[in-house]
Amino acid sequence: MQLGVNGLNAKAAHPPQVTARLARLAEDLGYTSWWVGEHVVLPSPRTPDTPMDPRDPILDPLVHLAYVAALTRRIELGTGIVILPQRNPLVLAKQAASLDVLSGGRLFLGVGAGYLEPEMTAVGVPFAERGRRTDEYLDAMVQLWTADFPTMDGRYVRFSDIDAHPRPASTGGPRIVVGGRSDAALRRALTRAHGWIGVGTPDELAADLDRLDALAGEQERPQRLGPLEITALQLQPVNQATADRFADLGVDRLLVYPLPLADPDDIARFLEQHAGLAS
Repeated sequence: MQLGVNGLNAKAAHPPQVTARLARLAEDLGYTSWWVGEHVVLPSPRTPDTPMDPRDPILDPLVHLAYVAALTRRIELGTGIVILPQRNPLVLAKQAASLDVLSGGRLFLGVGAGYLEPEMTAVGVPFAERGRRTDEYLDAMVQLWTADFPTMDGRYVRFSDIDAHPRPASTGGPRIVVGGRSDAALRRALTRAHGWIGVGTPDELAADLDRLDALAGEQERPQRLGPLEITALQLQPVNQATADRFADLGVDRLLVYPLPLADPDDIARFLEQHAGLAS
């Protein structure tokens, strides 16, 4: 089981000098991946289902990861997650391909359908259509990354007689990881993604993996995607016993999250204290 870190494009971790310090520290400590989340806007005043105060800073994930890519050499870079229906899929495909090229094939493109209706409404996307858009946008991006003659004739995306280069450094495009625990999200991971990212305790993840196994029997997984990788995000400090439970569940990658992201020194200590969990 590999060890990664999530969330360091926000709050006290977001300034460039702090990012440089923490990214180099994480790579030196042996973390294998660095993941960041996204909110374009947040409800103001804050609502109960909102993960952050609207005044908390959070950087765009792809811009932030381009900066981290320039500071590091080995650590893999993940969006955990981009809210896909809020993005133009052709523009995002270009951005992801560019970042994958500049980082030497280190990008994981983690995506989700989103859950904050005020945010989605503010960017002009009907909330009820977010799942269908997510599926179609993924298909459109894969066309642009892989097809000799990219074409799409969907409900939300239509194009032909176009092309986009450079293609990603990774064969077939950046590795796609789907977040979410609904049946729709799990099916999306099985049919369109290289991996799935789940949030919760080992017990919660075990229940999700049982559902994932049940749904896998109903879906045809494209051979090009290979075995489904499992990434677990833990929002609490993790001890060795908890890490071992995740490993026993077959988790490929455990992401720790240095909440509350209030002090750079505390974040650095958190990274140092958790560095040995996956060794």
